[in-house]
Amino acid sequence: MLNVRGLKSMKFGVFFVDLGMCVLAARSLTVLRHRSQALWLLYLCHVFEAWLHSFIHYKTVWTEKDMIYLPPMIKLEYLKKIRVRWIILAIFLVAIWIVMGNPRLGEWYSRSIYPWVSGMLSRFSCLFPFSVGDCFIYGSIAGLLGYLSYAIIRRRRIGRTIRHVVEYLAWVYVWFYIAWGLNYFREDFFTRTRTTYVPFSSEHFQSFLDAYTDSLNASWVPIETIDREVVKEAVQEGYRELPTRFGLTTPGTYLHPKTMLFSRLMSGVGVMGYMGPFFTEFNLNGQLLPVQYPATYAHEMAHVLSISNEAEANLYSYLICTGSSVPEIRFSGYFSLLPYALSNAYVALDKDAFEAWKKRLRPEIKDLYNEKVAYWQSLYSPLIGEAQDVVYNLFLKGNKIPTGTANYSEVIALLIALEGE
Repeated sequence: MLNVRGLKSMKFGVFFVDLGMCVLAARSLTVLRHRSQALWLLYLCHVFEAWLHSFIHYKTVWTEKDMIYLPPMIKLEYLKKIRVRWIILAIFLVAIWIVMGNPRLGEWYSRSIYPWVSGMLSRFSCLFPFSVGDCFIYGSIAGLLGYLSYAIIRRRRIGRTIRHVVEYLAWVYVWFYIAWGLNYFREDFFTRTRTTYVPFSSEHFQSFLDAYTDSLNASWVPIETIDREVVKEAVQEGYRELPTRFGLTTPGTYLHPKTMLFSRLMSGVGVMGYMGPFFTEFNLNGQLLPVQYPATYAHEMAHVLSISNEAEANLYSYLICTGSSVPEIRFSGYFSLLPYALSNAYVALDKDAFEAWKKRLRPEIKDLYNEKVAYWQSLYSPLIGEAQDVVYNLFLKGNKIPTGTANYSEVIALLIALEGE
């Protein structure tokens, strides 16, 4: 029999479902306007609440005889498990969406919560020489496909199968944002660092371009190989010396990069590195050129240290590498900015001025740049590469990076603003 105590327990669960619905309904429209998942959660909560109400109020006391007339899902023990799991999931989702709508809360997460979460996850993942995050992602994809295939072969109920898949993806969504993704919603660079934004002007850009070109030419050094331990020590030391106003976490000495599980596949879509958010890892492409290794290392470490904005990650990579006393690392920093300097100069300068600027570059640097472009072009697969660009562009725009993949080249504006201080 279901006693009065059990009945009160279920009514207590209904209270929390009602509370979750009220919190969701009270959220600002600016937060929910672009989040259809919130509407889905409201719908699921409503269905679940109606289900509980009908179960509780249909009879005050249930006997074993009565239970046989109920659908299998309304068995008491299963009901208790579902209720607790979905209530916890709903609380996490609501908390995440609240932080997404408030940059101050996002900044609090980045400075107070993220260092603890990332410390635990990264210490665990650093125990393994391979990318734990890659194993999780590819394993999840294989697992979901296998589960769906099994359900189809065994003719399981479609509704139940889809519900399990959606629930798993919802927990992955929660894990992603709690483990790292909420860094997308912290205060913007200018607010956080109290740096004055400098509107674009031809004079500012030309001044920056002249100084950068002179420094790039002066830093030239041939790089055949790169000492990865030297890079690790130099980059970590550089991040420890960054002013606290930038709001980065302090890198642990135990941090080390992982080689991607499928570097060739990532080369096909033009990815040289990425940060693994589920276990706070940073993964580098095994096919990186030696001249690219230090700057890419520093860029991905910036993501590990709570920076989500790609332009900011480029900024810190540039500052760390160009400030190094190691010639190879310093040149890698200047060389990494060349593609963004080229794209900005192509737009900002007229044709004659652009061609004149290119002639100022050292021939060795131009040859190296052309070799780098040809190398990655030979590995690039247009079909999957363009698909990845579209998906990643949408992902960035959906996470408070309105310019999408164009955000990478905005590093020039950040550098001009810092130089103006």
